Order: sequence, then structure tokens, then C-alpha cells
Amino acid sequence: MTRVHVAMQFAAAGLIAGSCLVIAQPAPAAGVLAPHRAVYDLKLSKSRGKRSIEMVRGRILYDFSGNACEGYALQFRQVSEIDSGEGKMALSDLRAVTWEEGNAKTFRFNSENKINERVVDTVDGNAGRDGSGVSVKLLKPQTKNLALDSKTAFPTEHIRRVIEAAEAGKSLLELPVYDGSESGEKVFSTLTVIGKVIEPGDKKPDDAAADNATLAGLKRWPVNISYFEQGAANTGEQTPVYSIGFELYENGISRALVLDYGDFVVSGVMSQLDMKDAPACK
Repeated sequence: MTRVHVAMQFAAAGLIAGSCLVIAQPAPAAGVLAPHRAVYDLKLSKSRGKRSIEMVRGRILYDFSGNACEGYALQFRQVSEIDSGEGKMALSDLRAVTWEEGNAKTFRFNSENKINERVVDTVDGNAGRDGSGVSVKLLKPQTKNLALDSKTAFPTEHIRRVIEAAEAGKSLLELPVYDGSESGEKVFSTLTVIGKVIEPGDKKPDDAAADNATLAGLKRWPVNISYFEQGAANTGEQTPVYSIGFELYENGISRALVLDYGDFVVSGVMSQLDMKDAPACK
């Protein structure tokens, strides 16, 4: 999942300072991400702190396609209704389209975010990587060029790196990540904590992943990714802008989302999953 996009919506709304028989399939080749279309139903799980969030409900549509040769395309939409108390309701609608080259040398991004049908954010641009670093060319919200560190990862590359770390038995991964979110000018420092592997057949899912024959034969890991503001003042232990927990399959599909924004937590249950044909590399 493109993690930062999930937070963009709530930030723009002003709510944060951000049993059937299954037949096991062979595990995918290392590094192969599965094209798929998933729907996640969102609801408020917990509200805490000074800000009282009384209700969150909504849906995420995540449509991922492509391969390592042709690149990876993502169409993402999140619609959420948020009740912050005192009769204040916000209906937010975020749409994003991205494309990332298989070797993570090029990344294109375009997004539009509406609150109560009013456009509050539009971002459009592209990024490229060479031997010296990552260069970003923003077209919207304003024309601007950015120079990023060569270690900066793009979203699909980030997920691949998390899977590689999990397969290698690692429990921690730190990476700066750029996904063109918010104004398109932010890079997030991320810390990924990877839990103990869940082997095929263990802890059967209770959502749309439960009866999926492909997923039944795959390992998955509990993962939590915390996103930190890069360049924030160091005043002791840094608090993440937000964090996202989920179970990550070795083919890149995510389930059991937990989106933690500090003042409130939202759960995302996979209600629909459609596997798409995976084009072979030519």
C-alpha cells in the first residue's frame, strides 16, 4: 500500500497536525509484486488525546498493476467521512495516480484531494534517480525543482525493500521515502518494524484474503511503519507524524490495516480482493 497517501486526506481535513476449500499456490519468485485490486473498509478504532474524533468511516480502493520490466502503476482512491465533534463533519475524497519504473529510477505522481467537494490539494510531478541523487520536478502546486539524497526510496521500492528485509529475517529497516504527497516537497524518514513470520496455514485471515488461493500458500509478516518529519527539530525522542500497521504478504498484498494518527486510530478491513493477470517480462 502507498502508505503516505492514506494520511494525506486526514491532514487536509485538519484532523492531524497529518469456509471454502483453498488450494495453495507456489510461492512467487523473489521480488515479484502481484497486480491486484483491493478494497478496504475504514472505521474509527480508537480516539484519544485532546482532540475528540467521534466517527470515521470510508473506503480505500487500491488498484496496482505492472511488473519489474514495464514498471508499476497505481490508481488509488480514498473517500472518508469524518466527524470531529460539535457537529463538524468533513467528507474527503483523495485520488492519486502513480507510476514507478521497475528499477526505481523514475517515479511519476499526480493527486487531487477534495474536502467537502472543494479542491484543497493538487500535486503533479516526476522524480528521477542518477548516480548523484534524486531530482524532483514539481509542476503543481507550483513549479519547483528539488534535490534529494540518493538513499531516498520511492513507494514501490520501499515495499520491495521491506519484503527483502523480512525474507532475510531482519526486524528493522530505516529508509527515507518520497512519494509526492502533500505539497510534493516532503521526504519522510521511516522506521519499519517487522514481526515474526506467519507461515502459510497459520492464523487464517477473516477478511477477503481468507479464501484467496494464491495468498493461502504465501508467508506474511506483521509490519508497522512509522513516518517522521524529516528535518524536524530534535527535542528528544521524536514522535512519528503517523504510523501504519498491516500484515504484508510476500507478493506485496496488505491486509488488516491499522492507521495511527496519534489522536485517533482507524482500522481498514479488506472487503474485496481481485487478483489481476501478471504480465510476463519480455
